[in-house]
Amino acid sequence: MSKLNGLKDLLGSWQNLNSRVESLSEIKQLIEDENEEDLSKDLEKDIIELEKDIETLEIKTKLSGQHDKSNAIMSIHAGAGGTESCDWAQMLVRMYSRWAENKGFQFSTVDILDGDEAGIKSITFIIKGEYAYGLLQAETGVHRLVRISPFDANKRRHTSFASVDVIPEIDDDIEIIIEDKDIRIDTYRASGAGGQHVNTTDSAIRITHLPTNIVAQSQTERSQIKNRATAMKLLKARLYEYEQDKKRQSYEKHYDEKGAIGWGNQIRSYVFMPYQLVKDHRTEYETSQVEKVMDGDIDEFISQYLNWKLSRSV
Repeated sequence: MSKLNGLKDLLGSWQNLNSRVESLSEIKQLIEDENEEDLSKDLEKDIIELEKDIETLEIKTKLSGQHDKSNAIMSIHAGAGGTESCDWAQMLVRMYSRWAENKGFQFSTVDILDGDEAGIKSITFIIKGEYAYGLLQAETGVHRLVRISPFDANKRRHTSFASVDVIPEIDDDIEIIIEDKDIRIDTYRASGAGGQHVNTTDSAIRITHLPTNIVAQSQTERSQIKNRATAMKLLKARLYEYEQDKKRQSYEKHYDEKGAIGWGNQIRSYVFMPYQLVKDHRTEYETSQVEKVMDGDIDEFISQYLNWKLSRSV
């Protein structure tokens, strides 16, 4: 039924776009026949909107995976580069939060570990919206930054790395059995900004799945019960992904493709100096609009990745 509803949505979108194309064609003909120049600006605006909607539909047709419509659970970890990489990790969080905002998606932080001097050592957050996982799977891998360091008094050029991992949020109707004997639950005091009770009580929760050593934690809620529920949801999602990868015999490959958080393993480079360029090393797509990318304009990178992924599966 889920697959059927998805196909109905795609068909309905196509029929709507087809109807709009015919309507705009009639308006264009009217402008030419009756010399109705006043309608030209409105027609141009409608065509631009139509093109955007066609691009959106085209991307959706490439997202046919079982969980492509799911919410996305994203984790970012600072890599080689110390404070520089912690700052870079925070910049990536801002980029994805801006992207989510532009899409009308919801962004919520689950767990965060601040850097010693600045930035973020690691963070887990959920982006909720239709096709969030299908789109953001393009971001899994090591991201490399080259810039003049704001933390270097000598204004030298530094290279920083951060890894991004993306898994789908699993629906509650998918049964994942976790026995009490297989998990260890630890409580600890939450770190970072917080209000009453946060940072003063052991409200943060860390759940370790002993057979696989997979860890999930949550610390952003004031309630220990809510943090436990969130951590369990994360654990179920990670265990589901783990089992799916085992079935495909590519669990090691998933992390090999992401690689160590350092030289030679990056999927994308963001160069601020001596020139401005963002380049995806899988698809070879690049742009000099660095500021727009850092403000969340990554849709073309995602589209190019989906095309690249389809070409590899043929």
